[in-house]
This record gives sequence, C-alpha cells and structure tokens, in this order.
Amino acid sequence: MLSYMQNQNRKESSRAIASLIVHAASGKEDGMIEHELSNGVRIPVMGYGVFQMTSDEVREHLPEAIAMGYRHVDTANGYYNEVTVGEVVAQSGIPREDFFVTTKLWPRDYGHEDCGRAIEASLERLGMDYADLMLLHQPYGAYTEAWHALEEALADGKVRAIGLSNFPRKKLQEILDVATVEPHVLQVEINPRCNQHDMKEWLEPRGVTFEGWYPLGHGDAGLLEIPVIRELADKYGKTPAQIVLGWSIQDGNVVFPKTLDPEHMRQNLDVFDFELTDDEMRRIAAIPQKPYYDVPDEAPAFIADMPPFDQQL
Repeated sequence: MLSYMQNQNRKESSRAIASLIVHAASGKEDGMIEHELSNGVRIPVMGYGVFQMTSDEVREHLPEAIAMGYRHVDTANGYYNEVTVGEVVAQSGIPREDFFVTTKLWPRDYGHEDCGRAIEASLERLGMDYADLMLLHQPYGAYTEAWHALEEALADGKVRAIGLSNFPRKKLQEILDVATVEPHVLQVEINPRCNQHDMKEWLEPRGVTFEGWYPLGHGDAGLLEIPVIRELADKYGKTPAQIVLGWSIQDGNVVFPKTLDPEHMRQNLDVFDFELTDDEMRRIAAIPQKPYYDVPDEAPAFIADMPPFDQQL
C-alpha cells in the first residue's frame, strides 16, 4: 500500500491521474466530471446505482437523479430493473449519447453462446442499441468463455467498454491470460475500510479503472464517525459522507452511491469543490482495512437460484 501511495503522491494530483474533464451535457456550468478509460471512452466519476431498487422505485427516483445532473446509471440483469432504467433514460428528453449506462451479466449465462444471447437480452430489456459498459458480475462459472463473448460484443459495437465485477486477483489473472482486450474496468468494494490499494498497485500498469460499490460502507454509520473523517468534514464544511465520496474520487475511483433521498442525491454531487491534501489522503489510507463483504471462492447458492431476468421487479 505504501508504494501505491508514494507513486500517487509523485503525480500532480489524483484528479489529474484520472484525466478528468468537465462535461457540459447537463447544461450546468460546473457540469459532471469524467474519467477517461484506457480505450478513450469517458465515464462520469459519479454514478447513480439502482441495486435492490424495484422498478417502481427506479421510475420515481431515477428521473430525480437525472434532473440533478446524474448521467451515469449502474444496473444489471440481476437487479431486475433494466427495462425501467431504459424507459426512464428514453423518456428523459436527453440524448442517449449523453448517458453512460452500465449493466452486468450473471454467471449462468457465461458459456460463450449463452453469453452472446444474454448480451442481446440485456440490450433488448434496456431498449438500447448499445451499453456503455458491460461487466461480468460474479467470478463463477465459465467466465473466460464469457470474456471472449464480451470482446466480440465490443468489436461489434454492442458495448463501448468491458470489465469485471467482484473478481479476485487469481481469477482476474485467468481473464488476463486469455484476453485479447484487457478489462477496462474492475468494479469491487471500495471505501476507507477497503481501499483496494494492493489490487490497484498490481493493475496500475494495465490502466484498469476502479469502480467502487459500498462507497459509504453499506449504511455503516460507524464509518462516518471515524475521527479523521469527522475532522475533515469540519475542516471543509462537508458531511462525512461527502468527505468519503470525495476521497474515493480523488483516489482515482468511479463511485455510484445508491439513495432514494433527493437531498442525499444533491449532497453526493456536491463533492467537487474541495481537494484533500496528500497528508489527508495518507491518513485515510491508514484506516484499518476490513471489507464489509468477502467474495467467496465457491459460488454461493444464490448464484444458481436467481429467477429469470425477464421477471422485472
């Protein structure tokens, strides 16, 4: 971890590392900050996650998020709300190309032919010709075959970028060993108690962008009470949650906190007007590491027990 932090500190700033630009699609002067993936595709660093949201909740709250300036939506076939996500995006009045839509594929579809059909099915549910990012959601089953199907979808223009979610180092290496196109994105748990600096150091030469789920610790109020987090919230006039999100973005990550509260949606966007010092970044990096979720080596029962994905919630 220290070598990763030392390397980061040699660079002008973490935001510069991310190749951040101002995106004016929302029509606001401050716009939405983006990160450039290794293939040149740009992704908004702040997304709106719809994990465990019903279609009715997506229908109610995603339009609120879009009205505030969110343009990155993170869904999955296993979230059972792709149809409604697609409908809300289509009905927003905003051009499709101004959105960044991520979806994910489930392990039961990881055979090469099955994966090809699953890609088409997700696009059909979304009502879109392409997804901006498509990930293999879990590290089980025939994932090397599925990776080749993603590479073909990328070549065919059905996706603009491809990546992995929840893959540990050993299984990620199996993908790298067979990949023609290396992952553009790795989506894993990232928060001050799980900063992924060891994984980042390993993957840094490959230019993989990290996306963080559980960015606020999955509702753990104790995370926001850590003294250094509280101290920095007071210093910068921000909430502890804003300090954590700002830290993660400044550390080079893409985040997509889930909330149904419009005020929290606004607060989550209001994290681009401060920058932590190198010493403050080091102090947060020194928080003891203890992930909220350990990805099992073997597939848990729920991996096989998922109902058909056309059954939208």
